[in-house]
Amino acid sequence: MRFEIRRRTLYVAIGAAVFFAAYSAGAAVQMTPEEASQVREEFSDQIADIDEYGIFLNNIRIALGMFVPGLGVGIGAFSGYATGNVFSAIAENEPALAGVPPQVILLTPFGIMEVFTYGLAMSRSGLLVYQFAKKKNWREYALPTLIELGIAAVVLFAGAVVEWWMIQELGGLNLELAS
Repeated sequence: MRFEIRRRTLYVAIGAAVFFAAYSAGAAVQMTPEEASQVREEFSDQIADIDEYGIFLNNIRIALGMFVPGLGVGIGAFSGYATGNVFSAIAENEPALAGVPPQVILLTPFGIMEVFTYGLAMSRSGLLVYQFAKKKNWREYALPTLIELGIAAVVLFAGAVVEWWMIQELGGLNLELAS
């Protein structure tokens, strides 16, 4: 049991590292001012009138995709890349973000919760592929997967509440100024 927990923790860390690396790659992309403006506009439309429940629903939808065997790793990497890309687009015209490393957002309390959850989901996706390839009894992995889905939901809900609280306390990010 102890060995299993250590191994599972390692796999979660690998999944989180993949998300973190994809996010960093997306944040490093240089965009033209027009491209950045388009990304900011699309993001602004997506988060218009969002609250903690909207944040949770957005994040859980993404995480659920990351649990899909095999595809989940790709969905997670794409999500990380796209999120980093949004940060890059916002930072381009936001003086408050000048010189701020893009990874800082992932080191906030809600960022840590999200990266943990995405690492959990992506690693379970990879493990399910491995277990299916070994032709193990899939029912043996149904309960651990359901437990991890529950953990993901709880952590993402808590993260959404914290993120919304921080947005309210800090006045949010004025995307109008960044346009």
